[in-house]
Amino acid sequence: MISFSSLWRFFLFILLLDRRVFALDKYIAAVYEHAVISPNLTIKPVSPEEALKLMNKNIDILEEAIKRAAKQGAHIIVTPEDGIFGFGFTRETLFPYLEDIPDPEANWIPCTDPKRFGSAPVQERLSCLAKDNSIYVVANIGDKKPCNVTDIKCPRDGHYQYNTNVVFDSDGKLVARYHKFNLFMLELMQYDSPKEPELATFDTDFGKFGLFTCFDMLFHEPAVVLVTEQDVDTILFPTAWINVLPHFTAISFHSSWAMGMRVNVLAANAYHSRMNMTGSGIYAPDRPRAYHSDGESKNGYLLVAELDSHPSHSPTYLTALNWSLYATTNEPFPKESNFTGFVFFDEYTFSELPKEAGNLTVCQKGLCCQLSYRMTEKREDELYVLGAFDGLHKVEGEYYLQVCTLLKCASTDRQTCGQPVTAAHTHFKAYSLSGTFNTNYVFPEVLLSGVQLAPGQFQILSDGRLISQNDTSQPLLSVTLFGRWYEKDPPHPYSEMF
Repeated sequence: MISFSSLWRFFLFILLLDRRVFALDKYIAAVYEHAVISPNLTIKPVSPEEALKLMNKNIDILEEAIKRAAKQGAHIIVTPEDGIFGFGFTRETLFPYLEDIPDPEANWIPCTDPKRFGSAPVQERLSCLAKDNSIYVVANIGDKKPCNVTDIKCPRDGHYQYNTNVVFDSDGKLVARYHKFNLFMLELMQYDSPKEPELATFDTDFGKFGLFTCFDMLFHEPAVVLVTEQDVDTILFPTAWINVLPHFTAISFHSSWAMGMRVNVLAANAYHSRMNMTGSGIYAPDRPRAYHSDGESKNGYLLVAELDSHPSHSPTYLTALNWSLYATTNEPFPKESNFTGFVFFDEYTFSELPKEAGNLTVCQKGLCCQLSYRMTEKREDELYVLGAFDGLHKVEGEYYLQVCTLLKCASTDRQTCGQPVTAAHTHFKAYSLSGTFNTNYVFPEVLLSGVQLAPGQFQILSDGRLISQNDTSQPLLSVTLFGRWYEKDPPHPYSEMF
């Protein structure tokens, strides 16, 4: 007769043998675009009680979104950067909103042990929301860490302040913490950057997750390293992204990053109409599964969609990709007369699309961009150009770009080419865009009139061509291959600080 203890040991063995037996092939993801409540501007710090009162107002709204997502079966929800205390701080006025966030190795559930690391009411509440709704909760808050004179880089106020993402699992346990590495503009006066980029990951029964924040997406560390060295399946991406047409619109750039890096991306943007801040989505490597962008609404917006837990296992996953193969082996197309124009302060070389259909090549430095196209008709009131840029972008951060783009100009005046455009009337029957890129990190973007994505209407071939699949359902704003040549970036601006 088999004893009870033997059966119990056998049962434990089966459980521990391989968690993948119980793994999910798909999961339900949620992101929430939050119209953040910010405090009144002040030059003096408020009391911790006043700070918590403001943060609880935002968490009240996030709580409703978390509950709605959980009722729809979501396994995880991502909320925005700055989503709990808002904008408009100095370093000093931000301090009352910060908490000490421990290393996840501490194995801590704030909901059941709230005082273990001192006062942490925000972490306690987020933990309880995750636990009570059996859902992973991703939020962006602020971390504070004391330092002393033995640390030569210790700020004068005696502590470090970090822009921080936290993740609580469905039991309410803190399972991930990430300190933002690439700070954006005003953040340099509010936060400190960690000495080294952090690679924050955690494993679940529905895939491996990594996280970073907003401006991090434009750099190699930690964003690219998480994918190439940590083999994550999904990126969790709280952001406060300001839209800049044509190439830095939230929905197009975030979805293109998912395609270029071939991972899922859960992007939750803050909403702020005056700052042109909107655009959230649930993006898979093949296409967006759900997205939202609305500069007119004043309300938050919840997105829920199903994703593959391991997108690299999908039959549509493109394993081998050489972004320069076609353009470097194909006979160059004829070159038309060129002119220059600016896109977000970068000087592009442009060539006009002169007729209803044709083939064009435009070059700048070592980058040559090739386009084949066919319009339904050549309108006299709209001008389209093929553009190339190969150089260091120097505004709001420095990073090296190689970009090939087909875009609509703001008018028929060539001087307007590169200016933001939101509406068009020209339909394209077909297009094929490629470039002689020196980097294999290229992100494909297609924007339609009304600043809409084009899921299912284009594809990426293994030889690096971005081609249309069908007639575009709406007129075209831009088609872009946005390359990042990371090796030519200047040193990280904070590297000399340590």
